Amino acid sequence: MTRGVQFGKAEAGELRNVGDPVALALRYNEQGADEMVFFDITATAHGRATMVDVIERAADQCFMPLTVGGGIKSVEDMYTMLRAGADKISINSSALANPDLIRAGAEKFGSQCIVVSIDAKRVGPDRWEVFSHGGRKTTGREAVEWACTAVSLGSGEIVLNSIDADGTKAGFDLVITRRISESVGVPVVASGGAGSLAHMAEVLIDGKADAVLAASIFHFGQHTVEEVKQYLASKNIPVRL
Repeated sequence: MTRGVQFGKAEAGELRNVGDPVALALRYNEQGADEMVFFDITATAHGRATMVDVIERAADQCFMPLTVGGGIKSVEDMYTMLRAGADKISINSSALANPDLIRAGAEKFGSQCIVVSIDAKRVGPDRWEVFSHGGRKTTGREAVEWACTAVSLGSGEIVLNSIDADGTKAGFDLVITRRISESVGVPVVASGGAGSLAHMAEVLIDGKADAVLAASIFHFGQHTVEEVKQYLASKNIPVRL
């Protein structure tokens, strides 16, 4: 498993290996994580086979829901991952290229299975645009508008990734998180920027996110899932303890 900063690219040497993904999943399962998200950041043909194996092994040993994304371009791809043991499918660039994929997946497997992941970057004083291809290509789409479109097509959940905040550990982008959370009627998961327990509480309260996704603070041992949950509970934020 690798970890980058601001969607750093492998070819630029900006990714760090943080260990075997199944071993990490087991660790977080034991710590009480509510869900594990796997993103295939290369999404090559070899990566697809590797990811199927990862999901199968993780599903066999973990009891938390698994979400998988990366390189999923068809209903058949979704079925492959669900059959391997995934509970949810996350789509991003493929949904932007073919929005009807959202509808097709929701009709086949149910909206609860279809997560649309949005990579958003601030491009002006009051404008966030959606990027595709791992944050490398701008789409010109406004982030809130795309989130609303995705939900109207059948997405049952939005994962909002802030490109600006990703891996910086400087806090979440509260403004765009709040705008999207207030504009859609499905859960919004905030991603990108977690550097402290306070950051997580902040995005759940001020950013109005329904859940929070983090990587670095767990991968590098800064905090455990249990510590996060205890802290959030102390702030009267509902959590599963």
